[in-house]
Amino acid sequence: MHYVKRFLTTLFHTALALVLIFGEWGWGPLARAMDHLARLPVWSQLEVLIRRLPPYAALLLLCVPMLTLLPVKLLAVYWMARGHTVLGLLVVLAAKVVGTAVAARLFQLTQPALMQLAWFRHWYPRWLVWKDGVIAQVKNARPWRLAQAIARRARRTARKFMRFLGL
Repeated sequence: MHYVKRFLTTLFHTALALVLIFGEWGWGPLARAMDHLARLPVWSQLEVLIRRLPPYAALLLLCVPMLTLLPVKLLAVYWMARGHTVLGLLVVLAAKVVGTAVAARLFQLTQPALMQLAWFRHWYPRWLVWKDGVIAQVKNARPWRLAQAIARRARRTARKFMRFLGL
């Protein structure tokens, strides 16, 4: 029983670390991509309304991407269970990217309102420290460093190959 608990704990921590790393990797670029939507008049007006939300309404709004994409993710699991594994994985990946992009932009817009909540103001810096610590542990782990070295080598090889082809 001890080994099962240890395995499940390791599996949970690994999944959590991967989600945090994906979020960290995608948060900034995806938020910047969503910034381009702010140039559209309708989107710009919507963002003005979002910025004016009171704190708890802003907090509730942050749940929208998660709740909206849950049925999409369940559909992806259904497809995987029916033998359409690649389609299911692509849908989950697309939902994760879209959800991260929307959540990142919504957080940018609602953070001032959220910081008015005493408990949020108290826990948010602690969350950042904890998240950064988890990410640092993963990045210092041997499998991560090995994967990074393989990725660097693959990029160098691809660049050489492209130069060889004259592209």
